[in-house]
Amino acid sequence: MIIMNPVVISVTVMILLCLFNLNIIIALLVAAVAAGIAAGISVPQTMGILIGGMGGNSEMALSYFLLGSFAVAINKTGLTMIACRKIAQIVKGKKIMLMLVLALVACISGTVIPVHIAFIPILIPPLLYLFNSLEADRRQAACALAFGLKAPYITLPIGYGLIFQGIIASEMGRNGIEMTKELVPSYTWVLGVAMVTGLIIALFFSYNKPRKYEDIPISGLEDSATDFNKEHGFTLIAIVAAFAVQLWSSSLPLGALCAILIMILTGSLKWKDIDKSLSGGLSIMGLIAFVMLVAAGYGTVLRETKAVDQLVSSLVGMVGGSPFWGAFLMLAVGLLVTMGIGTSFGTIPVIAAIYCPLSLQLGFSAGATVCLIACAAALGDAGSPASDTTLGPSAGLNADGQHSHIWDTCVPTFLHYNIPLFIGGLIGAILLY
Repeated sequence: MIIMNPVVISVTVMILLCLFNLNIIIALLVAAVAAGIAAGISVPQTMGILIGGMGGNSEMALSYFLLGSFAVAINKTGLTMIACRKIAQIVKGKKIMLMLVLALVACISGTVIPVHIAFIPILIPPLLYLFNSLEADRRQAACALAFGLKAPYITLPIGYGLIFQGIIASEMGRNGIEMTKELVPSYTWVLGVAMVTGLIIALFFSYNKPRKYEDIPISGLEDSATDFNKEHGFTLIAIVAAFAVQLWSSSLPLGALCAILIMILTGSLKWKDIDKSLSGGLSIMGLIAFVMLVAAGYGTVLRETKAVDQLVSSLVGMVGGSPFWGAFLMLAVGLLVTMGIGTSFGTIPVIAAIYCPLSLQLGFSAGATVCLIACAAALGDAGSPASDTTLGPSAGLNADGQHSHIWDTCVPTFLHYNIPLFIGGLIGAILLY
């Protein structure tokens, strides 16, 4: 039975525990043990697999820690307060305008300037005071940020989108269906339309009512200068250096480290404040960094159970040759797998190996298969407690402790993006069949 599949059991356990506000790390550990037990793997062996797999996200975890430290150092100079004043002048007290600016910045972070969530701990905490003055619902901001982090790589062949779409094309080729990465965007545009629909609903209807928050002091923002000076100039150089080094080396941790060293050497970050910046970075991004490590181990456990293959194989008999139900069940599996693993990029090789033969058996075209794989991989990314698409926004929006990762980020982004994506993927697959 499908409901007894280790992946289904494990992801259900994780989601339920998170909804009951259990710490995400403990929820992931319990869910991993549940997956192991359901697959007949002993608890000690399961923990060994989890620990062994934690290194899969080690670079990202180090990136988050260093970026958090860099963010605190920048905030101490007051540069972000100047940026916030400029943003306040642009939005002129209009909440929707502010949310659209956030969505645009997030879009740029994955395309023109591919720094992904690196901007969030730098820009969002100082903006919380503006959010409070506008009585803006932070769930609205979480949806705006998630849209910008997710929609571009699904639909645009730029930055991370080029990587995502290239993985889809190469994995399809390995599994018997020829596809070029240049053609992928022509089959995923319907998914972009679905996400735009979700964004509109979130911004204009679901979370547009006033919501009050307290003005709680945020570490690193107290007594920061707001007049532009030479320290700000050196800080801008450090930011540009972080971007340049990242592009040159393809290493986000190296870019962040170089930026911090430039701030130290130019005096923008005082020697006596280095420890404070590092501890501040740990407090802002440390939990997220560790969650990403545990999430990598959890994903390894799910893969070691071989339950994903079993899950999809058991669907073949249920489909009965129906393209609609075939697409529906394939997307449902994608949602489960990505909710558990927490990364759309890492999910593609897992599902492509299963979806391609199934698509051929059901008669889906190459374009329909692209739509299904892209949608299935992206499903769950917005909404998964272990995804950087949700962890990043929560880190910034919860800088003053007034934003719940599960109820204020994961649940809203799940409802407003995963549901439209599921429907959009289903429509796209049938239209392209």
